[in-house]
Amino acid sequence: MSTHNWTEVIVGGAVLAVAVSFGVYASQSTGLSQSSAGYELGASFRSLEGVGVGTDVRLAGVKIGTVTDVDLNPDTYRADTTFTIADGILVPDDSAIVISSEGLLGGNFVEVMPGGSPLFFEPGDEIEDTQGAVSLISLLVKFVAGDSSE
Repeated sequence: MSTHNWTEVIVGGAVLAVAVSFGVYASQSTGLSQSSAGYELGASFRSLEGVGVGTDVRLAGVKIGTVTDVDLNPDTYRADTTFTIADGILVPDDSAIVISSEGLLGGNFVEVMPGGSPLFFEPGDEIEDTQGAVSLISLLVKFVAGDSSE
């Protein structure tokens, strides 16, 4: 082989190494890598608008977990959701879970509203107190139509 071919092989290998390291960095910084550190909880929502696998689970504005699975329950027509909570974060067993918005134009996330119970959820438990996503469009339609029934 000539020196020209070796130069191409070395440069190609360096470019490939940089691309792989960038991919690993990007997946770790965006939370796409599935780490097994944590425990799973479940919840069933009437509406999960704007929430999917990979959505943040937050407590007091701090990310404590990630949504790992979303399925439609054909019997109840509700969105059964599974999410992972980081090890070391104990969620009181009277907590509520709410779909919240980051702002008027921001995305949605899952927010844990902690209760005051001295007991905590165990891995695999389901949070019963849920509040689904509120549709901004339906709120605007009610406001414009003058619906004051609520």
